[in-house]
Amino acid sequence: MTGRILGTGAYVPARIVENQELAKLVDTNDAWIRERTGIARRHVAEEETTSYMAAQAAREALCQAEISSEEVDLILVATSTPDTIFPCVACEVQKAIKAANSVGFDLNAACSGFLLAYQTAQAYIQAGLYKTILVIGSDSMSHVIDWTDRGTCILFGDGAGAVILRAEEGGLCFHAAHSDGAGGGVLTGRSRHRKDWEEPKHMEETFLHMDGQRVFKFAVRSVPEIVEELLKQAQMKQEEIDYFFLHQANKRIIEAAAKRIGAEISRFPMNLQEYGNTSAASIPILLDEWNRKGLLKRGNKLILAGFGAGLSWAGSLLEW
Repeated sequence: MTGRILGTGAYVPARIVENQELAKLVDTNDAWIRERTGIARRHVAEEETTSYMAAQAAREALCQAEISSEEVDLILVATSTPDTIFPCVACEVQKAIKAANSVGFDLNAACSGFLLAYQTAQAYIQAGLYKTILVIGSDSMSHVIDWTDRGTCILFGDGAGAVILRAEEGGLCFHAAHSDGAGGGVLTGRSRHRKDWEEPKHMEETFLHMDGQRVFKFAVRSVPEIVEELLKQAQMKQEEIDYFFLHQANKRIIEAAAKRIGAEISRFPMNLQEYGNTSAASIPILLDEWNRKGLLKRGNKLILAGFGAGLSWAGSLLEW
């Protein structure tokens, strides 16, 4: 048994922060940000919480899948920015969507979180424990950003994405994942909640810290490696993959990874220009966008790959 994606959903906050607005906070400009990251704007939560965004994305996925919340057996939420330590975001989603017959819990693997949650869901389905699973990536990265740090504040945005998996016979399903705790110091952060992002305060111990150059090198190396590992498992060639959905961190990372993989950049969907890096939400938001535009067809072979703090990286090869 494998979990087939029946429906997708996404939610991003209404508040849009253009690159020009960040120029009022740090020494930067629109051209500088676009050239180095490909990002033009991002959505920032004001009243929205991580659990609210997750629940909204979940509702969209349920609606598209044409199933009721009572049919959901398990809710998995990948997040590193929960509203509270407990109750977990998954339980808040369960309450919000009235999924009374489900159990839920959160996973924290930063930007790799959605992939690891997706793989966890597939393992439960293959074990025969659950039939219908809601997998969500939701993050409020604006809560952990130092808006005076040019190296990080230009990169991140907030949002949530969700998929509904339903157990079916057959289908492609290959996974790979790795961690390197020894390298974790290049990307660290402590969760906090702050609404006054427009008036930054210096609370250095709570902000996200990143060695951008080392993270870039890690990502450019790890993505092609995980793709090669998946292709080897599936006994397939990269030419047989229709699309590569990578974590939307930086346009340069995606372009460099595509070059190393030897695949045309046209097979690497991107929407980071509109949303920035939404951490665990980036891949499901992109999947939902392409799905709703009718750009994904049944039978398409996809590789999803994420990378992030931990250090961690993960990938899955699946048939749409």
